[in-house]
Parts: sequence; C-alpha cells; structure tokens
Amino acid sequence: MSVFEDVRKIIIEIKDLPEESITLESRFEEDLEADSLDVVEMLMSLEELYDIQIPEEATEGMKTVREVVEYISALLGQDA
Repeated sequence: MSVFEDVRKIIIEIKDLPEESITLESRFEEDLEADSLDVVEMLMSLEELYDIQIPEEATEGMKTVREVVEYISALLGQDA
C-alpha cells in the first residue's frame, strides 16, 4: 500500500469521509473539515503505522494531504 493510500485510509477512519473526496490536493481544514486534533490523531496513527517520529515543528506547515505524504515518503526513503 502506498503512503497516500495509508493516509487516506486513516483520514477516512477519523473523519468518516468518502474515499473519493480525499485527494493529494485536499486541504485539511478547508476541504476535509479537519481541526487540529484530527490532524494530530492522523499523524499519531501514521507514526505508529510506520514506526517513525514526526517532530511537531515539521507538522506546523502541513496543510494538504500531499505535504504529509511527501514528508513521510522522504522519511521512509520512498518516492511520494
């Protein structure tokens, strides 16, 4: 499974959104109606899934699904 698919699956679990509504361009607040707690929950799930640590400073600028996917892909040494 790709990083994007994992991120999308976690967002679906947290926000109960239809899969097709979540794209790489989706913005957390504006498009997915995710508040800061939703984003923190998503990032914690990703940390657990991939056994990684995402520093808080890194998350402050993450506004879109693409930014999260690219960051995690880089940590894992994969192409986004």
